Amino acid sequence: MSTFEYVKDCWYPIGFSSEFRAGQLQGHKIVNRPIVMWRAESGDVVAFDDRCCHKRFPLSQSRLLDNGQLECAYHGLCYDTSGQCVAIPSAPDKPIPPQARLSAIPVREQDGVVWIWPGSPAGALRFDPPRTPEVIDPDNLSIGAPEPLHVPANYLLLIENLLDITHFYPLHDGNIGDKENSKIPVELEEGESEGHTFVRTTRHVHGYRQPPYLKEWFLYDTIERIHTHCMVSPGLTRVVMRVAPEGELGTDKERGYTLLHLHLPVDERNLIWRWNVSCKGWHTTLSDPNMQTARKVAEMFPAVVAQDQWALERQQRMMEFPDDGYSELFLKTDKALRRARQILMGLQRKERELQIAPIECASSTKLSAMA
Repeated sequence: MSTFEYVKDCWYPIGFSSEFRAGQLQGHKIVNRPIVMWRAESGDVVAFDDRCCHKRFPLSQSRLLDNGQLECAYHGLCYDTSGQCVAIPSAPDKPIPPQARLSAIPVREQDGVVWIWPGSPAGALRFDPPRTPEVIDPDNLSIGAPEPLHVPANYLLLIENLLDITHFYPLHDGNIGDKENSKIPVELEEGESEGHTFVRTTRHVHGYRQPPYLKEWFLYDTIERIHTHCMVSPGLTRVVMRVAPEGELGTDKERGYTLLHLHLPVDERNLIWRWNVSCKGWHTTLSDPNMQTARKVAEMFPAVVAQDQWALERQQRMMEFPDDGYSELFLKTDKALRRARQILMGLQRKERELQIAPIECASSTKLSAMA
Protein backbone atom coordinates (compact mmCIF):
# COMPACT_ATOMS: atom_id res chain seq x y z
CA MET A 1 0.00 0.00 0.00
CA SER A 2 1.38 3.40 -0.91
CA THR A 3 1.42 5.87 1.95
CA PHE A 4 -2.16 6.70 2.91
CA GLU A 5 -2.76 10.07 4.53
CA TYR A 6 -6.34 10.79 5.58
CA VAL A 7 -9.67 12.20 4.50
CA LYS A 8 -10.24 15.76 5.77
CA ASP A 9 -13.75 16.53 4.55
CA CYS A 10 -15.45 14.19 6.96
CA TRP A 11 -17.17 14.11 10.34
CA TYR A 12 -14.82 12.52 12.89
CA PRO A 13 -15.76 11.52 16.45
CA ILE A 14 -13.59 13.60 18.77
CA GLY A 15 -15.10 12.04 21.90
CA PHE A 16 -18.19 10.97 23.78
CA SER A 17 -20.38 13.74 25.19
CA SER A 18 -19.37 12.73 28.71
CA GLU A 19 -15.76 13.65 27.93
CA PHE A 20 -16.63 17.34 27.52
CA ARG A 21 -17.25 18.88 30.91
CA ALA A 22 -18.20 22.56 31.15
CA GLY A 23 -15.28 24.90 31.68
CA GLN A 24 -12.57 22.41 30.67
CA LEU A 25 -10.16 23.31 27.86
CA GLN A 26 -9.06 20.47 25.61
CA GLY A 27 -6.32 20.30 23.00
CA HIS A 28 -6.54 17.79 20.16
CA LYS A 29 -4.77 17.06 16.92
CA ILE A 30 -6.74 15.69 14.00
CA VAL A 31 -5.55 15.32 10.38
CA ASN A 32 -2.36 17.01 11.58
CA ARG A 33 -4.30 20.11 12.66
CA PRO A 34 -4.18 21.50 16.23
CA ILE A 35 -7.60 22.17 17.73
CA VAL A 36 -8.80 23.73 20.99
CA MET A 37 -12.24 22.78 22.29
CA TRP A 38 -14.48 23.35 25.28
CA ARG A 39 -18.08 23.17 26.38
CA ALA A 40 -19.40 26.70 26.75
CA GLU A 41 -21.81 27.91 29.42
CA SER A 42 -24.59 27.59 26.83
CA GLY A 43 -23.95 23.84 26.80
CA ASP A 44 -22.59 23.84 23.25
CA VAL A 45 -19.18 22.40 22.43
CA VAL A 46 -17.05 24.84 20.40
CA ALA A 47 -13.81 24.24 18.50
CA PHE A 48 -11.17 26.49 16.94
CA ASP A 49 -7.69 26.39 15.51
CA ASP A 50 -5.45 25.97 18.56
CA ARG A 51 -3.27 29.01 17.83
CA CYS A 52 -3.66 32.51 19.13
CA CYS A 53 -3.98 34.83 16.14
CA HIS A 54 -1.21 37.01 17.64
CA LYS A 55 1.86 34.78 18.11
CA ARG A 56 0.66 31.18 17.61
CA PHE A 57 0.62 30.30 21.30
CA PRO A 58 -1.42 27.11 21.93
CA LEU A 59 -4.69 28.24 23.41
CA SER A 60 -5.37 24.77 24.79
CA GLN A 61 -2.56 25.54 27.25
CA SER A 62 -4.20 28.79 28.32
CA ARG A 63 -7.31 29.26 30.49
CA LEU A 64 -11.03 29.94 30.51
CA LEU A 65 -12.07 32.99 32.55
CA ASP A 66 -15.08 33.13 34.84
CA ASN A 67 -16.95 35.11 32.16
CA GLY A 68 -16.56 32.22 29.70
CA GLN A 69 -13.89 33.89 27.58
CA LEU A 70 -10.66 32.17 26.56
CA GLU A 71 -7.54 34.08 27.62
CA CYS A 72 -4.24 33.41 25.88
CA ALA A 73 -1.51 32.61 28.42
CA TYR A 74 1.15 34.47 26.41
CA HIS A 75 -0.14 38.05 25.88
CA GLY A 76 -3.65 37.86 27.32
CA LEU A 77 -5.76 38.26 24.17
CA CYS A 78 -9.30 37.15 25.00
CA TYR A 79 -11.75 35.36 22.73
CA ASP A 80 -15.47 34.74 23.05
CA THR A 81 -17.28 31.52 22.09
CA SER A 82 -17.60 32.69 18.48
CA GLY A 83 -13.80 32.96 18.22
CA GLN A 84 -13.82 36.75 18.06
CA CYS A 85 -11.07 38.58 19.93
CA VAL A 86 -12.78 40.84 22.48
CA ALA A 87 -9.80 42.20 24.44
CA ILE A 88 -6.13 43.03 23.85
CA PRO A 89 -4.50 44.03 27.17
CA SER A 90 -1.56 45.83 25.53
CA ALA A 91 -3.91 48.04 23.49
CA PRO A 92 -6.98 48.63 25.66
CA ASP A 93 -7.95 51.88 23.95
CA LYS A 94 -7.40 50.77 20.36
CA PRO A 95 -9.96 49.21 18.02
CA ILE A 96 -9.59 45.45 17.76
CA PRO A 97 -8.47 44.51 14.23
CA PRO A 98 -11.14 42.57 12.33
CA GLN A 99 -8.64 39.80 11.57
CA ALA A 100 -8.18 39.23 15.31
CA ARG A 101 -10.28 36.10 15.48
CA LEU A 102 -9.87 32.35 15.55
CA SER A 103 -10.70 29.99 12.71
CA ALA A 104 -13.85 28.16 13.75
CA ILE A 105 -14.14 24.42 13.16
CA PRO A 106 -17.59 22.85 12.69
CA VAL A 107 -18.77 20.79 15.66
CA ARG A 108 -21.90 18.67 16.01
CA GLU A 109 -23.07 16.81 19.10
CA GLN A 110 -25.65 14.08 18.64
CA ASP A 111 -26.51 10.68 20.10
CA GLY A 112 -23.93 10.96 22.88
CA VAL A 113 -20.98 11.66 20.56
CA VAL A 114 -19.18 14.91 19.69
CA TRP A 115 -18.18 15.14 16.01
CA ILE A 116 -15.79 17.54 14.33
CA TRP A 117 -15.24 18.46 10.67
CA PRO A 118 -11.54 19.33 10.13
CA GLY A 119 -11.77 19.99 6.39
CA SER A 120 -13.36 22.82 4.43
CA PRO A 121 -16.10 24.30 6.70
CA ALA A 122 -18.55 24.58 3.82
CA GLY A 123 -18.48 20.81 3.42
CA ALA A 124 -19.96 20.32 6.89
CA LEU A 125 -23.25 21.73 5.62
CA ARG A 126 -23.73 18.90 3.15
CA PHE A 127 -24.71 16.17 5.60
CA ASP A 128 -24.90 15.31 9.30
CA PRO A 129 -22.58 13.00 11.21
CA PRO A 130 -23.62 9.32 11.25
CA ARG A 131 -26.10 8.35 13.94
CA THR A 132 -25.12 6.34 17.02
CA PRO A 133 -28.49 5.75 18.71
CA GLU A 134 -27.21 2.70 20.59
CA VAL A 135 -25.21 4.99 22.91
CA ILE A 136 -28.28 6.73 24.31
CA ASP A 137 -31.01 4.08 23.89
CA PRO A 138 -32.69 3.81 27.35
CA ASP A 139 -33.32 0.09 26.75
CA ASN A 140 -29.59 -0.54 26.37
CA LEU A 141 -26.73 -0.85 28.77
CA SER A 142 -24.06 1.06 26.84
CA ILE A 143 -20.43 0.98 28.03
CA GLY A 144 -17.59 2.91 26.45
CA ALA A 145 -13.84 2.37 26.49
CA PRO A 146 -12.22 3.43 29.79
CA GLU A 147 -10.12 5.97 27.88
CA PRO A 148 -9.19 6.85 24.28
CA LEU A 149 -6.54 4.61 22.76
CA HIS A 150 -3.60 6.33 21.09
CA VAL A 151 -2.29 3.92 18.47
CA PRO A 152 0.89 4.61 16.44
CA ALA A 153 -0.62 3.43 13.15
CA ASN A 154 -2.50 4.82 10.18
CA TYR A 155 -6.25 4.71 10.74
CA LEU A 156 -6.89 2.86 7.49
CA LEU A 157 -5.13 -0.14 9.02
CA LEU A 158 -7.64 -0.09 11.89
CA ILE A 159 -10.64 0.19 9.56
CA GLU A 160 -9.39 -2.81 7.58
CA ASN A 161 -8.85 -4.72 10.82
CA LEU A 162 -12.41 -4.01 11.96
CA LEU A 163 -13.91 -5.23 8.69
CA ASP A 164 -12.03 -8.52 8.93
CA ILE A 165 -12.82 -11.44 11.24
CA THR A 166 -10.54 -13.96 9.54
CA HIS A 167 -7.81 -12.72 11.89
CA PHE A 168 -9.74 -13.79 15.01
CA TYR A 169 -7.66 -16.93 14.81
CA PRO A 170 -4.72 -16.80 15.36
CA LEU A 171 -4.40 -13.18 16.57
CA HIS A 172 -7.11 -13.51 19.23
CA ASP A 173 -6.45 -17.13 20.13
CA GLY A 174 -7.29 -17.59 23.79
CA ASN A 175 -10.22 -15.13 23.90
CA ILE A 176 -12.35 -14.61 20.76
CA GLY A 177 -10.18 -16.78 18.51
CA ASP A 178 -12.39 -19.05 16.39
CA LYS A 179 -11.26 -20.73 13.15
CA GLU A 180 -14.85 -21.43 12.17
CA ASN A 181 -15.44 -17.69 11.67
CA SER A 182 -13.06 -17.75 8.72
CA LYS A 183 -15.12 -20.41 6.94
CA ILE A 184 -18.48 -18.58 6.98
CA PRO A 185 -19.46 -17.24 3.53
CA VAL A 186 -19.36 -13.45 3.27
CA GLU A 187 -21.84 -11.21 1.48
CA LEU A 188 -20.79 -7.67 0.56
CA GLU A 189 -23.02 -4.62 0.36
CA GLU A 190 -22.05 -1.05 -0.39
CA GLY A 191 -23.85 2.18 -1.07
CA GLU A 192 -24.66 5.59 0.35
CA SER A 193 -26.74 6.44 3.40
CA GLU A 194 -27.45 9.99 4.57
CA GLY A 195 -24.43 11.30 2.67
CA HIS A 196 -21.99 8.64 3.87
CA THR A 197 -20.52 5.99 1.58
CA PHE A 198 -20.53 2.65 3.39
CA VAL A 199 -19.31 -0.89 2.89
CA ARG A 200 -20.81 -3.76 4.90
CA THR A 201 -20.10 -7.47 5.23
CA THR A 202 -22.75 -9.94 6.37
CA ARG A 203 -22.12 -13.47 7.60
CA HIS A 204 -25.41 -15.34 8.02
CA VAL A 205 -24.97 -18.87 9.33
CA HIS A 206 -27.35 -21.62 10.44
CA GLY A 207 -26.65 -24.38 12.93
CA TYR A 208 -23.59 -22.57 14.26
CA ARG A 209 -22.15 -24.06 17.43
CA GLN A 210 -21.06 -21.14 19.58
CA PRO A 211 -17.63 -21.14 21.21
CA PRO A 212 -17.74 -21.08 25.05
CA TYR A 213 -17.39 -17.31 25.43
CA LEU A 214 -20.35 -16.59 23.13
CA LYS A 215 -22.45 -19.24 24.82
CA GLU A 216 -21.69 -17.53 28.13
CA TRP A 217 -22.79 -14.16 26.74
CA PHE A 218 -25.80 -15.24 24.70
CA LEU A 219 -27.02 -18.42 26.50
CA TYR A 220 -27.42 -20.78 23.55
CA ASP A 221 -25.33 -23.69 22.32
CA THR A 222 -26.34 -23.93 18.64
CA ILE A 223 -27.84 -20.92 16.92
CA GLU A 224 -28.70 -19.01 13.79
CA ARG A 225 -26.41 -15.96 13.61
CA ILE A 226 -26.16 -12.76 11.58
CA HIS A 227 -22.85 -10.96 12.01
CA THR A 228 -22.30 -7.63 10.22
CA HIS A 229 -19.29 -5.30 10.01
CA CYS A 230 -19.87 -1.91 8.43
CA MET A 231 -17.58 1.02 7.71
CA VAL A 232 -20.32 3.62 8.09
CA SER A 233 -17.93 6.50 7.41
CA PRO A 234 -14.18 7.18 7.75
CA GLY A 235 -14.87 7.90 11.43
CA LEU A 236 -17.19 5.05 12.41
CA THR A 237 -17.29 1.27 12.05
CA ARG A 238 -20.34 -0.58 13.43
CA VAL A 239 -20.27 -4.29 14.30
CA VAL A 240 -23.55 -6.05 15.09
CA MET A 241 -24.02 -9.66 16.19
CA ARG A 242 -27.51 -11.17 16.40
CA VAL A 243 -28.03 -14.73 17.62
CA ALA A 244 -31.05 -16.89 18.45
CA PRO A 245 -32.27 -20.45 18.23
CA GLU A 246 -32.98 -21.38 14.61
CA GLY A 247 -35.84 -19.29 13.20
CA GLU A 248 -36.12 -17.12 16.32
CA LEU A 249 -34.23 -14.00 15.18
CA GLY A 250 -36.42 -10.97 15.72
CA THR A 251 -38.21 -12.54 18.70
CA ASP A 252 -37.66 -12.06 22.43
CA LYS A 253 -35.20 -14.97 22.27
CA GLU A 254 -32.73 -12.96 20.21
CA ARG A 255 -29.52 -11.90 21.92
CA GLY A 256 -26.50 -9.97 20.68
CA TYR A 257 -24.51 -6.78 20.86
CA THR A 258 -23.55 -3.67 18.93
CA LEU A 259 -19.93 -2.57 18.95
CA LEU A 260 -19.23 0.96 17.81
CA HIS A 261 -15.65 1.77 16.85
CA LEU A 262 -14.94 5.49 16.70
CA HIS A 263 -11.67 6.25 14.93
CA LEU A 264 -9.91 9.36 13.72
CA PRO A 265 -6.54 10.12 12.13
CA VAL A 266 -4.19 12.24 14.23
CA ASP A 267 -1.73 12.27 11.33
CA GLU A 268 -0.40 9.79 8.77
CA ARG A 269 1.09 7.52 11.44
CA ASN A 270 -1.18 7.89 14.45
CA LEU A 271 -4.83 7.38 15.27
CA ILE A 272 -7.20 7.63 18.21
CA TRP A 273 -9.60 4.76 18.82
CA ARG A 274 -12.67 4.69 21.06
CA TRP A 275 -15.18 1.88 21.35
CA ASN A 276 -18.60 1.36 22.84
CA VAL A 277 -20.49 -1.88 23.45
CA SER A 278 -24.24 -2.04 24.00
CA CYS A 279 -26.67 -4.87 24.75
CA LYS A 280 -30.23 -4.83 25.96
CA GLY A 281 -30.16 -3.96 29.63
CA TRP A 282 -32.06 -7.08 30.67
CA HIS A 283 -29.73 -9.48 28.85
CA THR A 284 -27.62 -11.40 31.36
CA THR A 285 -24.98 -14.11 31.14
CA LEU A 286 -25.49 -17.87 31.29
CA SER A 287 -23.56 -18.50 34.50
CA ASP A 288 -24.67 -15.41 36.42
CA PRO A 289 -28.18 -13.99 35.95
CA ASN A 290 -27.08 -10.90 37.86
CA MET A 291 -24.29 -10.09 35.40
CA GLN A 292 -25.46 -7.96 32.49
CA THR A 293 -24.06 -9.17 29.18
CA ALA A 294 -22.76 -5.75 28.18
CA ARG A 295 -20.61 -5.61 31.32
CA LYS A 296 -19.19 -9.05 30.60
CA VAL A 297 -18.31 -8.07 27.02
CA ALA A 298 -16.79 -4.78 28.18
CA GLU A 299 -14.65 -6.60 30.74
CA MET A 300 -12.92 -8.77 28.18
CA PHE A 301 -12.81 -6.36 25.25
CA PRO A 302 -9.68 -4.39 26.30
CA ALA A 303 -7.64 -7.60 25.96
CA VAL A 304 -8.92 -8.04 22.39
CA VAL A 305 -8.16 -4.41 21.56
CA ALA A 306 -4.63 -4.76 22.97
CA GLN A 307 -3.97 -7.65 20.57
CA ASP A 308 -5.27 -5.63 17.63
CA GLN A 309 -3.11 -2.69 18.66
CA TRP A 310 -0.08 -4.98 18.84
CA ALA A 311 -0.68 -6.04 15.23
CA LEU A 312 -1.44 -2.52 13.94
CA GLU A 313 1.77 -1.10 15.37
CA ARG A 314 3.82 -3.76 13.64
CA GLN A 315 2.01 -3.28 10.33
CA GLN A 316 2.76 0.44 10.50
CA ARG A 317 6.47 -0.20 11.09
CA MET A 318 6.60 -2.34 7.96
CA MET A 319 5.01 0.47 5.96
CA GLU A 320 8.03 2.66 6.72
CA PHE A 321 10.21 0.50 4.45
CA PRO A 322 10.29 0.97 0.65
CA ASP A 323 8.24 -1.63 -1.21
CA ASP A 324 11.16 -2.77 -3.41
CA GLY A 325 8.87 -5.02 -5.43
CA TYR A 326 6.61 -6.02 -2.53
CA SER A 327 2.88 -6.04 -3.22
CA GLU A 328 0.01 -7.00 -0.94
CA LEU A 329 -1.98 -10.14 -1.60
CA PHE A 330 -5.75 -9.74 -1.41
CA LEU A 331 -7.79 -12.86 -0.65
CA LYS A 332 -11.45 -13.37 -1.55
CA THR A 333 -12.39 -12.62 2.06
CA ASP A 334 -10.61 -9.25 1.79
CA LYS A 335 -13.07 -7.75 -0.66
CA ALA A 336 -14.62 -5.39 1.90
CA LEU A 337 -11.17 -4.23 3.04
CA ARG A 338 -10.19 -3.43 -0.52
CA ARG A 339 -13.43 -1.55 -1.16
CA ALA A 340 -12.98 0.46 2.04
CA ARG A 341 -9.51 1.46 0.90
CA GLN A 342 -10.82 2.42 -2.55
CA ILE A 343 -13.65 4.46 -1.02
CA LEU A 344 -11.28 6.44 1.22
CA MET A 345 -8.82 7.04 -1.61
CA GLY A 346 -11.72 8.21 -3.78
CA LEU A 347 -12.70 10.73 -1.11
CA GLN A 348 -9.09 11.93 -1.01
CA ARG A 349 -9.05 12.45 -4.78
CA LYS A 350 -12.30 14.40 -4.57
CA GLU A 351 -10.77 16.70 -1.95
CA ARG A 352 -7.73 17.35 -4.14
CA GLU A 353 -9.95 18.14 -7.12
CA LEU A 354 -11.94 20.65 -5.07
CA GLN A 355 -8.70 22.28 -3.92
CA ILE A 356 -7.37 22.55 -7.47
CA ALA A 357 -10.62 23.91 -8.96
CA PRO A 358 -10.51 27.34 -7.20
CA ILE A 359 -6.87 27.78 -8.22
CA GLU A 360 -7.68 27.05 -11.86
CA CYS A 361 -10.67 29.37 -11.70
CA ALA A 362 -8.54 32.17 -10.24
CA SER A 363 -5.89 31.66 -12.93
CA SER A 364 -8.53 31.81 -15.69
CA THR A 365 -9.94 35.03 -14.26
CA LYS A 366 -6.48 36.61 -14.15
CA LEU A 367 -5.75 35.64 -17.79
CA SER A 368 -9.11 37.06 -18.88
CA ALA A 369 -8.31 40.35 -17.17
CA MET A 370 -4.94 40.52 -18.94
CA ALA A 371 -6.42 39.82 -22.39
